[in-house]
Amino acid sequence: MDEKEQGEIEERPAVAANRAMRVAAALANRDNDEFAKPGKLVEIRFIKGQSLSLTASRLLALMILAAGGDAWRDIPHRIRKADIRRGHKGNERIADMLEELHRTLFAEDDTSWRGRRATRRFPLIQMSREEVDEEGHEAGWIEWEFTPDARRLIQESETYAVLNRQSILRFRSTYALRLYEMGALRIHRRQSTWKGDVIALRAALGIDPDVYKDFAQLRRKVLQAAKAEIDQLAHFTIEWKEVRQGRAVSEIEMRFIAKDAPEQISTVDELERHSTGRKARRDGLVEKIVSGEDATVKSVPTGRKKLREMGNGGGEDEPLAGFPSGSLHYASSMLFRDIARSHGGGWDIDLIAAAYREHMGDRLGNLGGNKLKQSFTGFCESYASRRGRP
Repeated sequence: MDEKEQGEIEERPAVAANRAMRVAAALANRDNDEFAKPGKLVEIRFIKGQSLSLTASRLLALMILAAGGDAWRDIPHRIRKADIRRGHKGNERIADMLEELHRTLFAEDDTSWRGRRATRRFPLIQMSREEVDEEGHEAGWIEWEFTPDARRLIQESETYAVLNRQSILRFRSTYALRLYEMGALRIHRRQSTWKGDVIALRAALGIDPDVYKDFAQLRRKVLQAAKAEIDQLAHFTIEWKEVRQGRAVSEIEMRFIAKDAPEQISTVDELERHSTGRKARRDGLVEKIVSGEDATVKSVPTGRKKLREMGNGGGEDEPLAGFPSGSLHYASSMLFRDIARSHGGGWDIDLIAAAYREHMGDRLGNLGGNKLKQSFTGFCESYASRRGRP
């Protein structure tokens, strides 16, 4: 690195002071699919009659992932088109998603110049630049800038939702994706619930006022359908209670429940499977047959990307091995210590590790890589959820 490059790095502030951006920067340095979405962007309301489609919602989430800890800065951000379009060969849908993001307005409570209550409306994206295809060759990048209002919300966010990229890409309902973000924002809190009336629920999910006017329809088409996807693809499950005034539902209380270790393993398995047959597996309509040979192969590591972590020494990556047998404070890998501290609700990390070993028993020896990481993360969240704060 020459002196000019070194000077540019020293002049640039490291990260924003808020907690959400510190977490986003830390997750960006890890070789996994997790990223942080600022809480104020999760809670932001759509204006009446507007909402984002599933594809545009995914694009916004991927933009936040790509921006990482720099999302609050007044700078352009970039992402490869290949990271957006998934299995599609062409880029024609990306322009539609970008234009939808540009024209969709969001709202927040504000105060007018006279000191009166007001509603502030604004978009999140102020500029985008898409490379065009020339002479039959695909160009690979888009560039964008967040609006000042979006950057302000990001910079003010002390709360955050830790999302999984694979889960984001596998949801088939925009309402499931919205509820997934709402749950991820609350799952680490002492009271992991959302409570509001039906109007607030519709605003939070971006449900058009002209659809699902009857709550029975809203329950069946939105809540039950979203719950089925979340229970299958997220690191938590969702339950809700309906409060009635007379015969009408007046209020909804949603509770987000962290999955235990075996459920986390099942979720990781499902995220790695093809989407074909996912609904049938969710509904229990597929009979799973495993031959003796398949059962042997199942425990052998496959060619999937190995989860990596930063080592204690010179910064070189090491493949994730089995769960440590001793104290997490002195383990060769820092990953499990960091997970216990981040998701364990303040409980002693070695106490959590001992409980995890006892809970998993002989199954622990068969875990490795991403399954082991997700399993321990889910156990820490469940441990903290059941016991509260120490």
